[in-house]
Formats: sequence, C-alpha cells, structure tokens
Amino acid sequence: MLFRVLFSAFFMIGCLGFGQAQNVIIEADEPIQQMMDRYVELNKSRNFVQGWRVQILATPDRQRLETVKQSFKYRYPNIPVDWEHAKPYYKLRAGAFESKLEAMRLKYILQQDYSGIYLVKDDRIRPSELIGNF
Repeated sequence: MLFRVLFSAFFMIGCLGFGQAQNVIIEADEPIQQMMDRYVELNKSRNFVQGWRVQILATPDRQRLETVKQSFKYRYPNIPVDWEHAKPYYKLRAGAFESKLEAMRLKYILQQDYSGIYLVKDDRIRPSELIGNF
C-alpha cells in the first residue's frame, strides 16, 4: 500500500514536469480515502483559523488596559482591538492577519505610538476577523 502511494506521488510529480499539465486520477485505498474524507470534514467544522496579531500591551492593571484601549480606538478607529486575560496579565491585541508579513506592516505603523509591541501567533481567529491588506 505504501509503495502504491509513493509510486502515485512520484508519477504525479513526473507528469507535472513535462510541458502541459495533465489530468491525473489517483485511486486511494479505502482506509486512506476515509482518512482524507475525515480530514476535510474536520476542517470544514473548524470555526477558527491560525494567524497573527500585534500585541500592544500586557499589564496586570485592568484600568491601564482600558485607558490604552480607548486611546487606541481613538487613534486607529479602523483597526479592530481586543483583549484577553491570562492571569495575571491583561493583553491588548490589535488586528488579525493570516500571514506574519501582513501583521508586521501594522506593527511598523503602530510602533511610532506604542513602545514594546510585538507579534503574537493566535490559533483562535475567526475568519470574519481577518483584515485584508492594511
């Protein structure tokens, strides 16, 4: 079975290397097909995607968090900002991007007004939160 999968993969790569693209049909064994179908279903049911945010502040003081959040919303009304509490810190994070490069653009803009900001990876971003090009 493993030989069959490897042979099919090498055959497909070989076909792609010769001029015009060709239609390749790969017939998978039943257990592999079931595994792939399960993988597709699990991904369809996920409500979150992995991405990047810019962390502006981490403080144990809730009052400071609220002050910085209001200031941020006033300066950058088009950039979504939210916070999370991971004891003992309140973390203020802005934006939601699929790629680190997109988040770096926002970080560059924000570092003029906020010191000590950095990028954080986030596994719980809703697709509706994602920001396109900033």
